[in-house]
Amino acid sequence: MFDIKWIRANAEAFDAAVARRKGVSVRSSDLLAIDDRRRDIIVRLNQAQEKRNAASKLIGQAKAQKDEAKAEALMSEVTALKDSIQQGEAEERAIELELHNALAVIPNLLFDDVPDGADESGNVEYFGRNGTPETVAKVRAPRPSFSFAPKEHYEIGEALGGMDFEVAAKLSGSRFVVLKGQVARLERALGQFMLDLHTNAHGYTEVQPPLLVKDDALFGTNQLPKFEDDLFFAGHAGGRLALIPTAEVPLTNLVRESMLSEEELPLRFTALTPCFRSEAGSAGRDTRGMLRQHQFNKVELVSITSPEASVDEHERMLGCAETVLQKLGLHYRVMNLCSGDVGFGAKRTYDLEVWLPGQDTYREISSVSVCGDFQARRMDARYRPAGEKQAPRFVHTLNGSGTAVGRCLIAVMENYQQEDGSVLVPDVLQPYMGGLKSIGGR
Repeated sequence: MFDIKWIRANAEAFDAAVARRKGVSVRSSDLLAIDDRRRDIIVRLNQAQEKRNAASKLIGQAKAQKDEAKAEALMSEVTALKDSIQQGEAEERAIELELHNALAVIPNLLFDDVPDGADESGNVEYFGRNGTPETVAKVRAPRPSFSFAPKEHYEIGEALGGMDFEVAAKLSGSRFVVLKGQVARLERALGQFMLDLHTNAHGYTEVQPPLLVKDDALFGTNQLPKFEDDLFFAGHAGGRLALIPTAEVPLTNLVRESMLSEEELPLRFTALTPCFRSEAGSAGRDTRGMLRQHQFNKVELVSITSPEASVDEHERMLGCAETVLQKLGLHYRVMNLCSGDVGFGAKRTYDLEVWLPGQDTYREISSVSVCGDFQARRMDARYRPAGEKQAPRFVHTLNGSGTAVGRCLIAVMENYQQEDGSVLVPDVLQPYMGGLKSIGGR
């Protein structure tokens, strides 16, 4: 969400930044034209109010002088001005809503160093601020090698009796799965492992948020109005609520309409929740297996920081998500998303892509984004700087997956599969699996 005053003062920079965004045609002149109409109405309203106040004073004087004709004429003038003011106020509200709606659908402005590109083909592999391919190779597990043709996760899961897409379709339709037995336990173990890692080692506060949220919360984290078709809504007596598409929504909105102190920052929250997405526009993509589901579990990371700390926090959050994959011994890469692939609310996004031997390719398992004050303005989330008296400032927000549990399950099953159909349990998960070293197999 943008401040129209800032756009007016920085019109050229705004246009240059918006032009980098895929499919966005709005320009500052379009927005300023709406704002000019709003300003004109405000001027007219102020002038009419001044005339009304002056006429109201003259009414008293006319009555004191017993000039009833003049008093009547002035009263008629005041009534006409009152009607004009009410009409003008209605016009002002309509134009303010028009301006608000126009600003609400403009994506965040990207950092200058985000690579240009039309789509995901323009993404660039990222080795960290000071990293190189050689240093990264020392901390990331290598791609696994197999003496047999590796299978995809759904083939492994169905053979183990732990993934049932047919029954899920009878219950709920396509893009759902029933997990059973040791596969279900492995998925649960992954989620608990991630939560314990982020709370114990990375300093995040665990939260159990509501899974149903109001429109205001969705607007705050930019799911509304642009992505309404991706949401599942539930009606109730007080109006509609939406099932969360990600725990980013309730976690970030914990600070909505708040005035924090700088000493409280940074705030770091994590949650393991189900997430619900309609996957609008993804028909025909990843129809087999668990890669693109309407319901899935995810461990979310959210940070609330000062403006000065947010870029460093972005790197820190990326490291927290990477640690999950490193401890699981999964091969992955990090991609710096290009201008045509960065999400609506982000200024920069890193994607973690895990290697899936069954597909013989990398697939996204986490996105880590810094949003600047874009969401804070939509939520009205501020803080008071420490030290000398300064005006309150908007906080900066960040979010990332730490990671998507279902996709991590896919990665573990494909990378740790054995020729006999069993799946080895990574060392860090064995305590969560009652000491089991493998599941399934002959």
